Amino acid sequence: MKRVFDILMATIGLILLSPLFLLVAVLIKLDSPGPIFFRQERIGKRFRPFLIYKFRTMVEHATQIGTEITYGNDPRITRIGLETHEIQERNISAASYRIRLG
Repeated sequence: MKRVFDILMATIGLILLSPLFLLVAVLIKLDSPGPIFFRQERIGKRFRPFLIYKFRTMVEHATQIGTEITYGNDPRITRIGLETHEIQERNISAASYRIRLG
């Protein structure tokens, strides 16, 4: 029963967020050439590899151009990636502020 609930909620979430996903995809495509999604192989449970897909926030082939770790104003980060980073920074600092107040 829990599995059915999880699938149903994930489906509803995807449907509700699909306009936002479409907007992000269009912005990425307009911002820089290359694919919309970044694909990376990671290691999961019992050391089984799996693929993760994320919206691309860096230039195409960024790991071949520089290191895997970004820093400050890394030129490989796209404008969309910079906006995403700023939003994350604000959320993290706001969360830490709320934790200190609580």
